[in-house]
Amino acid sequence: MKLGFIIPTYLGERRVALLPEHVLDFQNEIFIESGFGHTMGIGDHEYERVGCTILSRQDIFAVCDAIFCLKLLQPADFSYLREGQMLIGWTHPTGSGSQFYQTIACEKKLVVVDLDNIYPRVYCGAQVIDIPFIPKNFVWKNSFLAGIASVEHALLSYGMMPSSETKVAVLASGNVSQGSYNYLAKFGCDIRMFYRKTMIEFYDTLEVYDVIVNGIEMDQCGQHILTKEQLARLKRGCLVIDAAADAGNAIEGTHYTSLSEPMYFEDGLWFYEVNNAPSLLYRNASREISKAFSQWVYREDVQRFKDLLV
Repeated sequence: MKLGFIIPTYLGERRVALLPEHVLDFQNEIFIESGFGHTMGIGDHEYERVGCTILSRQDIFAVCDAIFCLKLLQPADFSYLREGQMLIGWTHPTGSGSQFYQTIACEKKLVVVDLDNIYPRVYCGAQVIDIPFIPKNFVWKNSFLAGIASVEHALLSYGMMPSSETKVAVLASGNVSQGSYNYLAKFGCDIRMFYRKTMIEFYDTLEVYDVIVNGIEMDQCGQHILTKEQLARLKRGCLVIDAAADAGNAIEGTHYTSLSEPMYFEDGLWFYEVNNAPSLLYRNASREISKAFSQWVYREDVQRFKDLLV
C-alpha cells in the first residue's frame, strides 16, 4: 500500500517517527511530507536517497491509502481525509481521541490503527480488533522516556530539585513508572512504589507525600486512581505528576496542560498533565520510535491491518 507520513501538528510535538536509516526492505511505498525530518536536522534528500517520495501534505492525503501521524490528527487536516482511508498512530480512540473517532472517523468510515504500546488495536465503526502480530511493549522505551521527561519537566516547572528529604510515591510498576523512578532515584529521594496489591497502603499514607507520580492509565473506565476526596487529603503544595497523561480519568477532575504551560494550581495542589512529554527528549524518543515502528508497523504491507476486520 501507499503509506504517507505527515508532520504531527500537535502543540510542541518534535518527534520524528521514521528515520532514513530504518527504511529497509519495506513492503509499502513510502511517501514523506516535505520537511518531515526538520527537527532532527534530516533533509528531504536523505529520505529520497532510501527510496521515499517527497510530497506536500495535501498531496499525501490525496495519494496515499494509509496516513501515519504520530499524534492526534488536528482539525485543520480533517477535510483532507478520504472515506475508507487508514489512519495509523497514537490515535487514542477510547481516550483523548474519542471525540475525533466517534465523529470524523466513523463518519468517513476510517480504518484507525491505534499503536498503543500494550494493546495495539484496529478500530472501524463498532469493530475493535486486537492486532495479533504486534507484541505488547513493542515500543516500551518511549514510555520509559515519558516517565523521565514528565518528572524532570514537572520538577523544573515547579522550581524544585528533590533531595533525600523529598517523600515521593510512584504508582504502578510499568514502563512509565520505571522511568519516573529511575530519574528520581538519582536524587536519593525517599521513594515508595505502590502496586495494585499495595494501593491500600498508599491511600493510608496520602498526607505524607511531597510528590506523587501516576503511571496508570484508566481510559474512561469510570474509576479513578485518585478521587477528589483523596486529593483533598494531600499535603498542601503537593506536586501531582500524571506521567501516564490520562487527564480526568486516572486523577479525577484534572485537565491536560501543554509543554509551554505544563502546570496549574488548584485547591492547594500543583498538577502536571502533559501528554507528549517525551517530545522534550525528542532525539532519544525519535530513534526508539522509528526503530520499533519500522520493525512492527511499517515494514510489512499495512493492508494486513485492514484484513483483520470482519
